[in-house]
Amino acid sequence: MQNHCAVPNCTSGISDPQPLFRFPNDPERSKKWVEQCQREDLADKSPEYLYRYYRLCGKHFETSLIEKDAQNAVLKDDALPTIFDTPSPSKTGQVKRGKVLAKEEETQSRGRKKMKKSQPEPAKEDVQKPPEEDEYKQYLKSLFEVLVLLGEQSIPPTGPGESKQDGPGSSNFEALLEYRMNCGDEALKKRYDENKECCSSEMLNQLMEVCEKYIHSKLLEEVKLNGFFSLLTDDLVQISGEWFLPVFLSYVDQSNIQQEKFAGFLPFEGDGEVFAEKMLSEMTDKWGLDMKQCRGQAHSCSGTHSCKIKTFAAKLTEKYPMAVLSLRSTRALNMSLANSMTLSGVQLVMSTFKKIDSFFGQSHFLQLELEHAISIFYPDKEDKAKELKELCKAGWTKQNNAFEVAVEILEPMLLCVDSVHDNEDMRWSDEVAHNALEISKALTDFEFIMALIVLKNVLTLTRALGKNMQGKAKDVHFAATSLKAVHHSLKEVSDNIDVYHEFWNDEAVNIAAAMEAPVRVPRFFLRKHQLGAGAVRPESYYKEHLSVPVVNHVIRELNELFSENHLKALRCLSLVPAVIEHYKSTEPEEDCVQVFKDDIPNAGTLSTELHCWWVKWSKRGKGEILPTSLQEALQLADVKFFPNMLSIMRLIAILPALAVEEDSDVAYKHFQMYLANTPDKFKSKGLALLNINSDVEFDLDAMVELYMTAHPDKGKVSQ
Repeated sequence: MQNHCAVPNCTSGISDPQPLFRFPNDPERSKKWVEQCQREDLADKSPEYLYRYYRLCGKHFETSLIEKDAQNAVLKDDALPTIFDTPSPSKTGQVKRGKVLAKEEETQSRGRKKMKKSQPEPAKEDVQKPPEEDEYKQYLKSLFEVLVLLGEQSIPPTGPGESKQDGPGSSNFEALLEYRMNCGDEALKKRYDENKECCSSEMLNQLMEVCEKYIHSKLLEEVKLNGFFSLLTDDLVQISGEWFLPVFLSYVDQSNIQQEKFAGFLPFEGDGEVFAEKMLSEMTDKWGLDMKQCRGQAHSCSGTHSCKIKTFAAKLTEKYPMAVLSLRSTRALNMSLANSMTLSGVQLVMSTFKKIDSFFGQSHFLQLELEHAISIFYPDKEDKAKELKELCKAGWTKQNNAFEVAVEILEPMLLCVDSVHDNEDMRWSDEVAHNALEISKALTDFEFIMALIVLKNVLTLTRALGKNMQGKAKDVHFAATSLKAVHHSLKEVSDNIDVYHEFWNDEAVNIAAAMEAPVRVPRFFLRKHQLGAGAVRPESYYKEHLSVPVVNHVIRELNELFSENHLKALRCLSLVPAVIEHYKSTEPEEDCVQVFKDDIPNAGTLSTELHCWWVKWSKRGKGEILPTSLQEALQLADVKFFPNMLSIMRLIAILPALAVEEDSDVAYKHFQMYLANTPDKFKSKGLALLNINSDVEFDLDAMVELYMTAHPDKGKVSQ
C-alpha cells in the first residue's frame, strides 16, 4: 500500500501536504494516469491493483478538477493528472533494473554537479569536492545497484565456495560487474584497472551490512509514522551453521490497511535471561524499535527452543505490559499447542508429521499410493474413504484436526509405506524406500501411538476454538467469549485424569495390536533409570509422563495465550458492524474498550461515541450492506467521524491472532518462498532481507552516504 504520491520525487507530504486520490478503477483512465505520471513499472499492473495500492496527490491536478467540502477533497469523475515537474535523473536514487546509464548521461550529470560546486559560497572557502569523490560515489552506486538486483532475484553474490580468482567473473556479483564494465561503466573499469578487482570480499560484506541498515531504517520510518505495532517471530532458520530467529513487524498504515513486514534475523544464542536481554537490546539499540509502542507479540518456535522464546516473551511482557502474548493467525491453535510441548512422545509425533508431509509431498505417485491404501482399508465405506483422500491432499498435518485425521489414516498409511519399502516392482528409488522404512518404524512405535491418541483426545476440546480463531470477525469474537467453556472442559478432564487415561490407554493398545506394534515403555527411559523391561507398567508410565503433562500444558498455555487484556481486545471485535448486527440487542461492552483508554484521542467521550457507533449500525437502513471484517470497517468513509472507534479498531487490527488481508502478508509469503527456494549453502541474512523486502524503494544516493559515513577511509585508500 502506497501512503504517499506515486509520482517520482514528489514532495507532497513533506513540504506541502496534499490530499491523496486513488487510481481509477476504469481501465482506460487508469492507463492514462500511469502514462501521465511516467511510471513505466506500473504499466503491467491491473486497474484493480493500482486502485487498491497507489495514489496521486492533489498537486498534479488542476484546481477546477477538485471539489472540496467541509471534510473531504473529491476528484471529478473524468479528472486526469496534468501538472508534473520534470524529474532530474541526477537526483533520483531509484534502482533502474536492467539499464545502465549511457556514458554521455553520466558526463552531463557530473558536469551539472561541478557547475553547482563552482558557485561561490560566502561563508566557506574551497568547498569544491575533488573529482575523485564523484567517481568514488558513482562506483559505490554501481555496486549497490548490482547488489540490490541480486537480492531481489535471490541470486547469491558469491559461489558456494566464495573463492576468488585472478579476474572478475568468478562469482555472480563479479560477473555482473564485468558486464557493466563492458557496457561502459567507467567508474568500475577504473577501479578494476587500479586494483585488479572491482570489489573485495571484505567490501562486499560491508555493502551487505549497509543494505541491512538501510532497510531497517526504512522499515522503522514506516512503523514510527504509523504508531503502534506487534512483534512476530517464526521458526528458527540455520544460516552458515548458526541459528537465527526471523522477526516480523505488524502495523496498520496511514490508509488503515494491515501491513506485515520482515525486519530481519536475530542470533539465537545464549540461555534464558541472557538471550531475552540480547533480543531486546538488538531490537531497541540496534534496530531502533520503540518497544513502548508494541501492543502484541506472537511466537512460533517449537520443542526445546520454545523455552527460550517463552523467557523472552515473559521479559517483554514484564517490561511492556501492553505487549500482549497472542496466537499467530498463520498457525492453527492445536498445532501451536502441540509444538510448544517438550515431551518426547509429543515431539516424536510432530517430527513424524514433518517426515510424512515431506515424503508424500515429493511425488504425486506417492500420494496416489496412499489413496489406494485408503481405498483398500475402507472397502465398504466409499464416502469415508473419499473424505480421507480429500483431507490428505489439503496439508492435513498443519490443521487443527491433524491428530484426528492421523488416527483415521494410521493403518492405511502403514500399509502404504510398508508397500513402498518392500518395493517389489522396483518403482521407487533407494532413498524413497529408506524414507518409507523410517516412517514405518515411527508409526509402529508405541510411544508415538500413545502420544497421538492423547493429543487427539485432549485437543479435541480446543479444536472448535482454534477453528473460530482463524475465522471471520464474528467467529473470533465468539471464540473469545467461549474460552471459559473450554477451560471448564479441560479442568474436568484434569480432575478425572485416571478415568480418561484408562480410556486413552485402551484405545492406543487396540490400535497397536491391529498394527502389530509391541506395547512397551520407551527404551531410553529404562536405560536412563537402569530398569528392566518389566519394571514399569506402560499404563502408569504414560499417565505420569504423557497424559497428565499434556493436559496441564494445554491449560497453562491457553492461560498465557489468552490473558485478560487479550480477551478484552478480541471482544472489541463487537465494534465490527456485522457483529453489531448479530448481537444488535446488546451494546458492545465498554469494559472491553477501556483496555485502550490510554491510546485513544479522547477517553472522555468514549462512552458517548461507543453508543453512537452502536446506534448507527444496529439501526441500519434497509438493504444497507454491512462490513463483515475489521479491515472493511476501517475502510468506511465516515469512520473518521468516530476517532476513538477508529483508534481502537486500528489497535485490534495489529493483534497477531487476527489474520491479515491476503495482499498484506506478502512479506511472510516471500519469506517462505526464500527458505523453500534457496539452498542452505546460499542462505544469507542480508540477501534474505533484500529479497523479502524487494518492495522497499532503494535510494542509491542515501545508501552511498551511509557507506561513506560507516567507512570514511575507504575512498581515500583507493584514490
